[in-house]
Amino acid sequence: MGRGGSPRQKHDTKITVYVSDEELLALEHARLALRGKHGLAVDRGRVVREAIAVLLADLDEYGEESMLVRRLRQENGQ
Repeated sequence: MGRGGSPRQKHDTKITVYVSDEELLALEHARLALRGKHGLAVDRGRVVREAIAVLLADLDEYGEESMLVRRLRQENGQ
């Protein structure tokens, strides 16, 4: 199943996610790098939606060996 982030458009559903100062700074650095190095003017929401799409596609394809499962297990000491 192909997943893709949604392009800039009006979205009907909203969630609130709390991030650390470091995570927000990293997100902003990524957004600026996309603009400066790659000529892609995107907002933080688009970067987050694409990151979610990539991570979920990886989970669909690799399951137990996916990046998400491995990171969450490592975080939980498993």
